Amino acid sequence: MFALVESGSITQMLSGSRGITIGDTQYPRSIYTLWSEAERNAIGIYAVEIDESKLKDEEWYHNTNVTYSFDGSKVKGVYGDATAKAHADVLFTQEDEDNGLGTKDDVKVPGLKTIFIKQVKAETAQELQKTDWYVVRKADTDEAIPSAVATHRAAVRSKQADMETAITNASDTPALETLYTYTKQDNGSVTRPLGEIPIKNF
Repeated sequence: MFALVESGSITQMLSGSRGITIGDTQYPRSIYTLWSEAERNAIGIYAVEIDESKLKDEEWYHNTNVTYSFDGSKVKGVYGDATAKAHADVLFTQEDEDNGLGTKDDVKVPGLKTIFIKQVKAETAQELQKTDWYVVRKADTDEAIPSAVATHRAAVRSKQADMETAITNASDTPALETLYTYTKQDNGSVTRPLGEIPIKNF
């Protein structure tokens, strides 16, 4: 990305994909690739340096727009402080209800906890579905469910409960993020504190 600087101020952001007219002169897009930085700077075009030190994972945070500035020699773009997404549900207020927007105390915007617990439930249902037919057969014919299948289904439900408890007990968004952060272990495996729903094919 580039910026056109005129009289010390940024007047236009440029993608570098097309030529540009400055004053009475038409410049081809090749100036962005073939010209040196000094040559571009001489006509007021500067490459933009983006500072991403405050940019955070958008799964967990709302990032700000980039603010651009010219310090006399460089054009820089910086992000402001990111805001953590709500980990708890946002509820409709009495004012919302009065304005016909929703019923007080119902969920207005699901928080991350609600979203992730729904994901855990969906993963659990998907895994159990693979062996549901054993349960149906048991109900229809009274044929026993194989012990390995029963043990696995119990393990899936147990892990689901553990994961939902961990998500529910997370105190804030950074704590939730930690649960989902994968790290490499001494044995070379990559795991996360939340763990995973057990998967098995029979």
